[in-house]
Amino acid sequence: MTDTWVFLIRENDWDSDAYLPENLRGQNRQELSEDMAAHERFSEAVAALGVKITGGDALENSKYGGFVAVGQDGGEPVYTDAPFTDTNEVITGFYRAECDEATARKIAALVPSGNVVEWRKVMNFGS
Repeated sequence: MTDTWVFLIRENDWDSDAYLPENLRGQNRQELSEDMAAHERFSEAVAALGVKITGGDALENSKYGGFVAVGQDGGEPVYTDAPFTDTNEVITGFYRAECDEATARKIAALVPSGNVVEWRKVMNFGS
């Protein structure tokens, strides 16, 4: 059976600004960084398994986001902006693919990461 899986890359935050077009100055991301080249090789390895990556993106540095604790019982939400003192690991990107569970486990082990990859089955609500 084919299901949809998401692969969350959890590692130390990264300098996403270095990869903005104005900072690349015409350089290719894959040529600039071994990390980016590893993601290209990952895509090729997944294709060799007969699986199509159906989505995915790198997430910009955590300084461009934060956390919110939703207000309960009419209370105000509490926002926390980066940097986060309780952890040095964040979700830096994700992939989405359709495959069976055994293949999802193989793919999770192939995702380039400096730390941990979490894979989760996506619940389809019939959209």
